[in-house]
Amino acid sequence: MSAVRALRQLSAVSSRVSCVRAASLSARSRLVSATVPVAASRAFSVSSRSLGQGTTDGSLSNKLSEELKYETQAVEGAPAVPEFLKKFKEQGVWEIEDLPYHDEVTLSRKFGNENLRLMFSIVDIRAEEAEDFENEEAVAEENEEQEHDALDVYPIRASLSITKDSVPGALTVDMSCQEGQFMMDNVSFYRDGKLATELTAEADWKRRGLYMGPQFETLDIGLQEEFEKFLQERGINESVALFIPEYAEWKEQAEYVKWLESVKGFVDA
Repeated sequence: MSAVRALRQLSAVSSRVSCVRAASLSARSRLVSATVPVAASRAFSVSSRSLGQGTTDGSLSNKLSEELKYETQAVEGAPAVPEFLKKFKEQGVWEIEDLPYHDEVTLSRKFGNENLRLMFSIVDIRAEEAEDFENEEAVAEENEEQEHDALDVYPIRASLSITKDSVPGALTVDMSCQEGQFMMDNVSFYRDGKLATELTAEADWKRRGLYMGPQFETLDIGLQEEFEKFLQERGINESVALFIPEYAEWKEQAEYVKWLESVKGFVDA
């Protein structure tokens, strides 16, 4: 979320640490704090029209308006499609499946007779930022360069599923991407390929009783290297590992703005 909101939170930490709200603060937005100063005065008048049925509706609506103003101000003038996303699409390797108001994003592609689906979520960004916020006083004492480095190292979990058109079953790889590389946790095989791709509660229940394979780091080093080559050949490489965190941050900011708009619209109705 915006640099301005991050700065407002930082200034308030020392006086009211115990009542800090657990809001997610976008790592990317905090980096622009030097160019988006906090306004000296933020006066928002209470709307004269009726807001819901409560006495606090007006003040909540005003606070939401304040947040929305600063979030949109932070990205004012930015292109609708950022340059990093434009370049990724121009490669023509992966298709991006991204539904508004959802946490998860899926990259999909064909490789021979294989169907690859690489899924990741923006939840990891929110979790990391909530943890960072608990240590805002310490972070505030560091210089901007150190803060930038600290914010760029959080891992984002990802899950790859590989199915074949004419062969039953599915291979899945649970991993995380960090600092431009993928780190595998384990490789699993499902005899029923649907269990690897379905996101229903029933499928999740069935997966719990299955053997998911050993921890990747416990495998023979030579076998680990062959799995890494296997994924590299299918496009699970540095380019994608760098793209995922950047896209997750961009999506998180967009989803937060939509959330503010939706909540304010509901409160004002």
